Amino acid sequence: MKETDQHILELIRSPFARELGYRKLIECYQTKVYHVIRRMVIIHEDADDLTQNTFIKAFKSLDKFEGNSSLFTWLYRIATNETLTFLEKKKKRYFFSLDDHQEKMESYLDHSGQLDGDQIQVRLHKALLKLPDKQRLVFHLKYQEELSYEEMAQITGTSVGALKASYHHAVKKIEQFVVNE
Repeated sequence: MKETDQHILELIRSPFARELGYRKLIECYQTKVYHVIRRMVIIHEDADDLTQNTFIKAFKSLDKFEGNSSLFTWLYRIATNETLTFLEKKKKRYFFSLDDHQEKMESYLDHSGQLDGDQIQVRLHKALLKLPDKQRLVFHLKYQEELSYEEMAQITGTSVGALKASYHHAVKKIEQFVVNE
């Protein structure tokens, strides 16, 4: 566990500095958590809500944090679980077929001024939307967050071998989409 994590935990566990500890936790990790979620849900408002939910859930269960991983890894696990649950509920709640959901997200990518970059980046994001949620998550964690498979295993609760296979399949599907697009 990093020294920063230890300091944040000491503040949170102190009855006199608890609020300061929470602020430090948010300052330290909010941007990273937001970006992981945003890459999965695309829409800023959804990512913002899920980031807030992640920290609320973390605050409620911080006394259960044992320190076997970094706060970063623990928060990412909460964030990815919240995001995957949100995506499943959204598909079911609005009776989206997978194709309708992908069309909506692709349309958002085409018409949003939120996305930086050129057409290649837009095509990559569209290709990512075609992946199953868990493959998309693995791709983001490995390619964009540059996490090791061991860190990803801690976050997702999945074996290293399964993560490697998911990443491989995701890369192949992305390559196929980009070539055929």
